[in-house]
Amino acid sequence: MNKIVWMLFFGCITWGMVGCSTEKEIRTELNSGWQFRQRDSGTWLPATVPGTVHTDLLANGKIENPFYRMNELQLQWIDKKDWEYRTEFTVSEEIGKKVNQRITFTGLDTYADVYLNGEKLGSTDNMFRTWRFDVEGKLKVGRNELHIVFASPTLKGREEMERYGLRLPADNDQSVRGEMGNDRVSVYTRKAPYHYGWDWGPRLVTSGIWRPVILEAWNDVKVVDVFIRQPSVTKEKAQLVAEVCVNSDKQQSVTIAIMNEGKMLLQEQKELRRGENKISIPYVIQNPRLWWSNGLGEQNLYNFTILVTSEEGVVSEKKVTTGLRSLRLVREKDQWGESFGFELNGVPVFAKGANAIPNDVFLPRVTPDLYEKMVLDAANANMNMIRIWGGGIYEDDAFFEFCDKYGIMVWQDFMFACAMYPGNQEFLDNVRQEAIDNVTRIRNHPSIALWCGNNENALAWRYGAPGGWGWKNAFTKEEQDTVFKAYYTVFHEILPQVVKDYTDGDDYWPSSPMAGPEPDQHGLDGTTSGDQHYWGVWHGFRPLESFDEVTTRFCSEYGFQSFPEMSTIETYALPEDYDIESEVMKSHQRSYIGNGRILDYMKMYYWVPEEFEQFIYMTHVLQGLATKMGIEAHRRNMPYCMGSLIWQINDCWPVASWSTTDYYHKWKAAHYMMRDCFKEVIVAPKWEGDSLAIYAVSDRQEMIQGRLVVEVLDFQGNSISSVEKGVDVTANTSTVLWKLNREVLLAGGSENEVVLVVRLQEGDQVLDEKNIYFVYHKDLDLPTPHFSVQAGEENDEKFIQVSSDKLACNVMFCIPGESAFFSDNYIDIIPGRNYKIKVDTDLSPTQIQERIKIRYVH
Repeated sequence: MNKIVWMLFFGCITWGMVGCSTEKEIRTELNSGWQFRQRDSGTWLPATVPGTVHTDLLANGKIENPFYRMNELQLQWIDKKDWEYRTEFTVSEEIGKKVNQRITFTGLDTYADVYLNGEKLGSTDNMFRTWRFDVEGKLKVGRNELHIVFASPTLKGREEMERYGLRLPADNDQSVRGEMGNDRVSVYTRKAPYHYGWDWGPRLVTSGIWRPVILEAWNDVKVVDVFIRQPSVTKEKAQLVAEVCVNSDKQQSVTIAIMNEGKMLLQEQKELRRGENKISIPYVIQNPRLWWSNGLGEQNLYNFTILVTSEEGVVSEKKVTTGLRSLRLVREKDQWGESFGFELNGVPVFAKGANAIPNDVFLPRVTPDLYEKMVLDAANANMNMIRIWGGGIYEDDAFFEFCDKYGIMVWQDFMFACAMYPGNQEFLDNVRQEAIDNVTRIRNHPSIALWCGNNENALAWRYGAPGGWGWKNAFTKEEQDTVFKAYYTVFHEILPQVVKDYTDGDDYWPSSPMAGPEPDQHGLDGTTSGDQHYWGVWHGFRPLESFDEVTTRFCSEYGFQSFPEMSTIETYALPEDYDIESEVMKSHQRSYIGNGRILDYMKMYYWVPEEFEQFIYMTHVLQGLATKMGIEAHRRNMPYCMGSLIWQINDCWPVASWSTTDYYHKWKAAHYMMRDCFKEVIVAPKWEGDSLAIYAVSDRQEMIQGRLVVEVLDFQGNSISSVEKGVDVTANTSTVLWKLNREVLLAGGSENEVVLVVRLQEGDQVLDEKNIYFVYHKDLDLPTPHFSVQAGEENDEKFIQVSSDKLACNVMFCIPGESAFFSDNYIDIIPGRNYKIKVDTDLSPTQIQERIKIRYVH
């Protein structure tokens, strides 16, 4: 490059004028002006892109709300029809002059034929892939028409099933509900499995343009992709390699520069050959600002810009945001078996988090704001990890950006769940490209912690294993070999090879749960190695105390159901439906044991209210108790156990489910309990025979010198007994601080009339406080409390001050008709104490005072 051109380029970037050259590429979205109709019939109607057929029909008044009452059943005809979409767009002279022109579909759901100006560009068969069509010579300056014809995903799936010739298991495919008889066709189609129904979701099988459509045009050179490899990252030095993929129409010399926040890091001159060029540029950052997970440190991010310049100026650029960190899955032999846990920047991290499903059955409804709300719900509950479950989708870029921002590590499943899959070459090739598309799209995010092949496929296949579903035994020996060969090819060959080839040595785990990747460990839900899905509580109807009895190295699934909030129920049901045995309530409960199982557990630990609203509230209390007991058991077992991921954080429609926040992202009791139990330092007492064992669990990296206070109070707030002592809380592990005799603590009091309060302090700061009871709540002689509630405002923050004359358990505050958020909820109120709780609402203190409603256990 001559000196004058380089000086001009340097001036542009110095004064923030990157893009001053007219030679750069043009990028525009083609998301407006769309219309749709049932294929070859009816009037063209307005459509929204990104969108789905269902939401377009709803917007045009052609169907009723799919979520209301049992409307879902009336909409099963939609996925049996073919649909078509069209739009017109104008191409400028500037675009028309570009040498290269491309239309990219970032999401087509699923079987589509794509036409431009009447000429077929190609066909698609995978909603997870990105589809690119070169349109030079087909695109016109002026008016153009895009036309997309979508084939029925269910009828096409049936064709694929018949062509494959073997019916594969897919237990969650609600084919009968979908008017498909026993044809469970979901596994033959590369489409979000949960669209076909699940035990928490409806069967609404969508079609449509579900992600943006993009028109790109450029001359000569285009930076297609940039991957920032991190071969070595320490607090002293980050050794990085920018892998830059550049397409060039000719052989030419260019200069590639790497910048960070407007500062030049380095520049190198490169010779490009015609076609694709893969260029590796090593560079070093001294004393890097490391990326840490939530609770361990700052989420420092680097904004790199890769610039390609030629004699014409800046011809292409690519921006990449990433964080610098060392993150790995640690599996090492130890005295118990083999560890399973994550290490971030050399620090062992206990994974505190939840599984996530898609936020809506109609995916284009999920906005960046909703993604941020979901991730903040996790971060504000002291989580540091979310597992993206394999029956949904590879989430939008926005989700990963928020995980990077708020320090949430991501366990990323590939999109395979609770099924076996075909092994024909066409299917395998499709899967491989799907994996490449998504791995390359999200691999720069520092939040990515693990790639996992599938959810529960190995467990379900392995007949006779603990929790195994016996699928293998349903096939002949020859069929077994065929099915398992396909399984092994996808999850032990194709996917790990893609992770190896396209990431920086990221860890891959073939299936969850799994004791280990070796053949004799496939499908074993082990307790001494690997990860475990513990469903003894709930599916196995074991008592909640079994969380302590079944040890696990990493619990990647466990959970308990509740109904959504009453205000959410009101969005899909009428008062006449307010009975758990009503058809509407059963339709919005997809677990075959759901409502009955909730009832059985409630009888075990509490009373069953007759009033419907009180019953709904008690399901929250019960789920909160199960959540608390599960998390505390896992954290008490640290470092044997190094992860606790609850099932699940969210819902895809309003429903009774395992979620801790409902479809409208309202916090249930379980989410509040999760926040308290996932704190940096907790005290976690439990009964061990006639003794109270008091554990402390700390995520801090240094020891804490604290004070432990244990007090027994009657329900009027009078002290029955009290002891305290100084304690040392060991860093980053679990410690037994004290064991106390049950009878000594009771000091002659009645076990059904007292509460035991355990408090851990550091100086004057209360690190954690937990209440524990000597008997189940159903055996407590709870008095009727009288509350004092005063609403106020201070520094533009609304609050309530609450007290009670007697003990009140799991007190819930709500304001009917308002989406008010209370900073604390479902709390035990100890008589003699005042509780100040922030209220996020637009209401005035007077309105809060007038409208607040309280529920409690009685």
